[in-house]
Amino acid sequence: MSHQRIPKRRAAIAAGGVVALGAAAILLPNASASQDGASDDAAAAPKTLRATDAPDLASRLAGLLGDAFAGSYYDRASRQLVVNVVPGDDSDVIVRAEKAGAAVREVDNSMTELEAGARTLKARATIPGTSWAVDPRTNKILVTADRTVTGDRWNRLESTVRSLGSGMAAIKRSAGTFKTFASGGDAIFAGGSRCSLGFNVTAGDGTPAFLTAGHCGVAAEQWSDAQGGQPIATVDQAVFPGEGDFALVTYDDPATEAPSEVDLGEGTVPITEAAEATVGQEVFRMGSTTGLADGQVLGLNATVNYPEGTVTGLIQTDVCAEPGDSGGSMFTQDGLAIGLTSGGSGDCTAGGETFFQPVTTALEAVGATLGAGDGDGAGAGDQAGGEEAGASEGAGGQEIGGEEAGGQDVGGEEAGAGDQAGGEEAGAGAGDGSGLTPTH
Repeated sequence: MSHQRIPKRRAAIAAGGVVALGAAAILLPNASASQDGASDDAAAAPKTLRATDAPDLASRLAGLLGDAFAGSYYDRASRQLVVNVVPGDDSDVIVRAEKAGAAVREVDNSMTELEAGARTLKARATIPGTSWAVDPRTNKILVTADRTVTGDRWNRLESTVRSLGSGMAAIKRSAGTFKTFASGGDAIFAGGSRCSLGFNVTAGDGTPAFLTAGHCGVAAEQWSDAQGGQPIATVDQAVFPGEGDFALVTYDDPATEAPSEVDLGEGTVPITEAAEATVGQEVFRMGSTTGLADGQVLGLNATVNYPEGTVTGLIQTDVCAEPGDSGGSMFTQDGLAIGLTSGGSGDCTAGGETFFQPVTTALEAVGATLGAGDGDGAGAGDQAGGEEAGASEGAGGQEIGGEEAGGQDVGGEEAGAGDQAGGEEAGAGAGDGSGLTPTH
């Protein structure tokens, strides 16, 4: 039986379950009220809201502000959505954004200009070992190059960024190498390959299934819950590389029970629904190699140039991952399914950049719904045929620990993912009722 460890980013889970991150949206108090009970100042004050509610407000603002909208992000300190605005000739655009409940920031680069810059990068600098995504906090395109991008390739990338103009993009160096996170070891198995189960779903025909990484789905057709064991599931659809990194894998036994939860070893997180990510949002990732890790969303609609090919539409984060973590679940403290581990660079000692497939996009593409088809709600990276995970007791809030699990490469590229599918313990401590708690 293996144990997982988290050297840098660790988390503990309470025995009583998961506690929501934030409070309901409120308006700041005001001295003088209007006839309807709210003053003009209060109506324009930024709302405090949960990160999971921020995507809805961001979507509304994008439609409301039109060309003046230049992206948004969630400010965790103030618990407000910050919207970037390029006012132009529309003097009322800031007022409209404030009345909608956002904190407004005037910026120089419009979303149209930033998206055009990303298209230029795709046309001129699609180089293995690079990625880019719009960073609304800097109002620039964040371009990342791993350590393999040198010589003429680095010169081409740098000149392309310069051609976008001053203040449009910034280059960051990564100490690691971009790779998909799939490897041999424990979790879900196919021959000598290992990946991890992400979220249980119900396929379009009503059969139980799960989502995992697409690069796992193209590596092997049948998957087992034990190394060398009989297959329990068969790949139905897989996308990689291209417009995503996801696969739908259906259980061979239509009577398979697929709980709507992420298994943490000595506790579970119930998953209620799928949701869009927001820049600045805190997220958790469960991995069969590294256990439970946490961090925040750095960018959306990221393009990553893996050695196997280019993948678009990913979520960029600073959550660590290592070989053995591919396909696993990224979720929020209050039980929303956000992403599937794709790849990145670094490890859980030094950190690095990581990329995730949005769950909402994957569900729409494969025609599945989150959760088992038993009316119990949403699905999750629970164990696919392993030992039962008991809830821990007590008030100690112990940290997750354990030894690192090694692994072999899939197609020569290392990888890794999400929660356990093979019944091995991930290890989670008891809590004091405070829920999942980041420790970084």
